[in-house]
Amino acid sequence: MKKFLLAVVCSLVIGVGTVDACTSFIITKGASTDGSVMVSYAADAHQLYGVLYKYNAPRRGYKPGAMVPIYEWDTGRYLGEIPQVRQTYSTVGNMNEHQLIIAESTFGGRPELENPNGGILDYGSLIYLALQRASTAREAIEVIVDLANTYGYVSSGESLSIADKNEAWIFEMIGKGCKIIDGQNVNNGIVWVARRVPDGYICAHANQARIGQFPLDDPENCMYAPDVISFAREMGYYEGSDEDFSFCDAYAPLSFDALRGCESRVWSFFRMFATGMDAYLDYAMGYNTDNRMPLWVKPSQKISPKQVFDAMRDHFEGTPMDMTADIGAGGSACPYRWRPMTWEWNGKTYLNERATATQQTGFWFVGQTRNIMPDVIGGILWFGVDDAATSALTPIFCGTTEVPWCLDENNGSMLEYSDTSMFWIFNRIAQFAYLRYDIIGAAVQKAADKWENEMLLAVQEFDEYIMHHDFPQRKLVKEATRFSVDNAQKLFQRWNELDKYLMVKYIDGNVKCEDRNGFIGNGYDKNIPGEIEWPGYTDKWKEAVVKDAGNVLRVQ
Repeated sequence: MKKFLLAVVCSLVIGVGTVDACTSFIITKGASTDGSVMVSYAADAHQLYGVLYKYNAPRRGYKPGAMVPIYEWDTGRYLGEIPQVRQTYSTVGNMNEHQLIIAESTFGGRPELENPNGGILDYGSLIYLALQRASTAREAIEVIVDLANTYGYVSSGESLSIADKNEAWIFEMIGKGCKIIDGQNVNNGIVWVARRVPDGYICAHANQARIGQFPLDDPENCMYAPDVISFAREMGYYEGSDEDFSFCDAYAPLSFDALRGCESRVWSFFRMFATGMDAYLDYAMGYNTDNRMPLWVKPSQKISPKQVFDAMRDHFEGTPMDMTADIGAGGSACPYRWRPMTWEWNGKTYLNERATATQQTGFWFVGQTRNIMPDVIGGILWFGVDDAATSALTPIFCGTTEVPWCLDENNGSMLEYSDTSMFWIFNRIAQFAYLRYDIIGAAVQKAADKWENEMLLAVQEFDEYIMHHDFPQRKLVKEATRFSVDNAQKLFQRWNELDKYLMVKYIDGNVKCEDRNGFIGNGYDKNIPGEIEWPGYTDKWKEAVVKDAGNVLRVQ
């Protein structure tokens, strides 16, 4: 056994609320308008640079004895190496050539169960190794479990969305901490549960473990570690019967933070598409842990891809947690609050909401699998970078062999601006939109809607083109790659043009008027603006300013 597997030193990590947090939605094929399975994901971290990762599997496979170096996905820390398998699958982002998708959110869980020095594999490495080694969701679960138990797991608790072209699963795992016997960590590995989301239903997770009680005798729809219950008893987390055991209650007990900062995002997603969700408002707001929200719900109507895109742009609009409605939104209804998430005033602690759409998103996607299409174009990674509310998704077929330069991981970084990077142009526009969100943010969203609707139609037309031609595999891959790369670069160019347009139209708090021919001149010189509007501020802002300084500002 490699020296990396020997836990000479065990480390306990103090649990703290995470700022870097992610959101994932699952839509089964029976719940979608087009019969596809969809998984969404926002990779949210203040240090994360948004790029499209690409792995091309060698055509002849790997030679015996080949090793895979493992670097922690969040930090780049070298963890060790594991044996490579003979044959792997190509991947683009979080999807592989067989339309397998994996997304995640970190729930942390019991801090004593994390052991960062107790193995080789972190959650990110497990995801990408599974994509390279599995062709179905069930195979991916087996790969993740086998790797974590063989080589050790160094991350905290994780929820995973795992979907293929036929079914979707929610999978939750956590490490076992550190227990040294004869120089080895005998708790090496994970405890876990995986449940298949029933067809016709939707599911979600957002940094809080969600699998509660689960069937013990239904292997077709539920899989779990053989010691998932006995280990909880050993650690003193549970004392009841096997039938009443709840994974999330044992390994990630609910708290106000877990409800308000995490489960609230799931609730808001469910509320968009299913009836009766307002009954769980007190749960979502953190007031009632006993009013447990279901793991999955049945939508009242089938859900389109565009609806999933827009669900990722949620700021709790229309709910008591609406981030555009209180004075914290300023005078332009801005749904963003800068960190830290909690703050104190006069000895009391308050919070800023944590919505699905957030400023620190590195990249986000909606993965779509379609079993009626050839794998090369059946899987679509609708991919975007930066904040979902001020960015647009572009379609990347899972069979593509190239990544557009605007999304290449070698093009810029969080510490290096690049004029040719999608991440940086999207961020430029987002920062401008945050200043006057009700006006500029709406203009950006209009541009995103236009692009995404165009691309949905373009994909449909491309599908028809492909299906009317009997292309050999090599030609099909070439066409899928061309479509993916060309459209991503078109989006980059369009957003560069949008950046310039927004600057001209909204500079200095003004709004220049337009007609069908463009900006309106003053009637004498086409380069001098004519009518200019001043939208002012929201009524909420005016009321707050009057209360604060009305005696000074009132016109006499």
